[in-house]
Amino acid sequence: MKSPIVQSTHGVTLAGGGPIPARDLALALARAPVAVAADGGADRLLQLGVTPDAVIGDMDSISGAARQVIPAERQHLVAEQVTTDFDKALRLIEAPIVLALGFAGARLDHGLAAFSTLIARADRRCILLGPKDFAFAAPSRLTLDLQPGEPFSLFPMAQVSGVSTGLEWPIAGIRFAPAGMIGTSNRVIARRVELEFDQPGMLVILPRRRLDAAIRALRSAP
Repeated sequence: MKSPIVQSTHGVTLAGGGPIPARDLALALARAPVAVAADGGADRLLQLGVTPDAVIGDMDSISGAARQVIPAERQHLVAEQVTTDFDKALRLIEAPIVLALGFAGARLDHGLAAFSTLIARADRRCILLGPKDFAFAAPSRLTLDLQPGEPFSLFPMAQVSGVSTGLEWPIAGIRFAPAGMIGTSNRVIARRVELEFDQPGMLVILPRRRLDAAIRALRSAP
């Protein structure tokens, strides 16, 4: 793997080419102040008045106008076509947390590819923001401070098992799989939810109001 292009001790907001409401960008930048674009995400940022600190991708989606505005030294071409621009950017960012916008919502295939990247690059601790909720790859152990009664969903991207406390329907003894048992529409019953998984492959999906709780949990996870 190449050396990171972007290194931040704070957090990185990573923009994709899908729709990004101004309020969502403001929410992300308040928590992850370094703005990075994955290819055509550069145009989204510029439209919202933000010049990215870096643009990473194969550069087949960014406009010519954006390339003229953004300094050349901030544009980083990754020419291979095997992976998505989200993957290219995420693997070249080193930060305690990445908040990704504009990757889930515009097209179903792009959203599915983004979920796959979350699992493939789980070491990058990335939260993918959607219109009403968000998703991230579960580390091996996770502790979340939540509120009883809130929705809590798990979706396996591979075969994976685990144990839980604080959920209405415990997950112990279940072998999850994408085409088998899934864990959506569970519910929180305690102020602290603890999860442990036997291997990578599980997505955690929570309502947007619990973003700060997820950031704290991921930053402190082993």
